[in-house]
Amino acid sequence: MVEVMSTPPPPRWITDTEPGHSEWYVERFRSMAADGADLFGEARFIDAMVGRSSRILDAGCGPGRVGGYLHSAGHEVVGVDVDPVLIEAASADYPGPDWQVHDLATLDLRNDDGSRREFDAIVCAGNVLAFVAADTEALVLTRLAEHLADGGFLAVGFHVAKLPVATFDAALADTDLTLDLRLSTWDVRPWHDDADFAVSILRRA
Repeated sequence: MVEVMSTPPPPRWITDTEPGHSEWYVERFRSMAADGADLFGEARFIDAMVGRSSRILDAGCGPGRVGGYLHSAGHEVVGVDVDPVLIEAASADYPGPDWQVHDLATLDLRNDDGSRREFDAIVCAGNVLAFVAADTEALVLTRLAEHLADGGFLAVGFHVAKLPVATFDAALADTDLTLDLRLSTWDVRPWHDDADFAVSILRRA
């Protein structure tokens, strides 16, 4: 199992991006939305896998497009991201979900009674695992797994050029999660070794 770090290093999103990158990222998706681009494929995928009024965590939510759609579909959504600029944009553009600033490596969401919050599904889209700090992939997956309800699943998507599948699978092997299904796209195309994108559905062993 993964060795829990007392103070994990900051994610690459914070350390490796240029000043103004977060603002550019927000405006990029706002422009795409204004142009009529389909920004919700990942969210439709998740919506098809869960029951109505499910509890869903959008982990690394960015400016909120996935969690915002899932909230509009009637689910109870919490979205977390390490970047307050992105959380502010999510709150402005997609009101309704519970948007919070958190580092996934130290994630520990709690209910009012002190118990850990659990989710029927956790979605980690948009290359999030490629932006966590190096060598913390297993730690992040472990933190997310701790928030899964019984029977819940975690869906992780990333470009393999940004995070090699072998690196991801090595991290996965250091957790109590198992690979249930792997696809090459969010629109359910089969996995193949030459795919440039990976969508992995994970469940607790």
